[in-house]
Amino acid sequence: MDHSRTILRQRMRRRHRVRRAIRGTTDRPRLSVFRTHKHIYAQIIDDSTGSTLVSASSMDKQIRDAVTFGGNKQAAEAIGRVVAERAQAAGLKKVCFDRGEFHYHGRVAALADAARAAGLEF
Repeated sequence: MDHSRTILRQRMRRRHRVRRAIRGTTDRPRLSVFRTHKHIYAQIIDDSTGSTLVSASSMDKQIRDAVTFGGNKQAAEAIGRVVAERAQAAGLKKVCFDRGEFHYHGRVAALADAARAAGLEF
């Protein structure tokens, strides 16, 4: 019980530390990544208006048909490509990357690399 509380506390501290430095503006919105064991989610957020401009997740029907399981690197790469395509369709080119409480490793890094390869700049 104490171990899980410690881990949650560490994740909360890491999230606040990362988000303290990152703010999404109208010119350069924030690409926020959230992951669970089964799924991964990405949103491009304009913090000045508090609105989500573009989103993609492994729960989307388009991606669910293409990916067998939403909690692996292949799904993260697909989400990265889709969020970059949707961002470019919305006229967004530059974003700032917000990994939140997650280490830049594994699925989070795969999503970021795929988004960069698809044309997003960060």
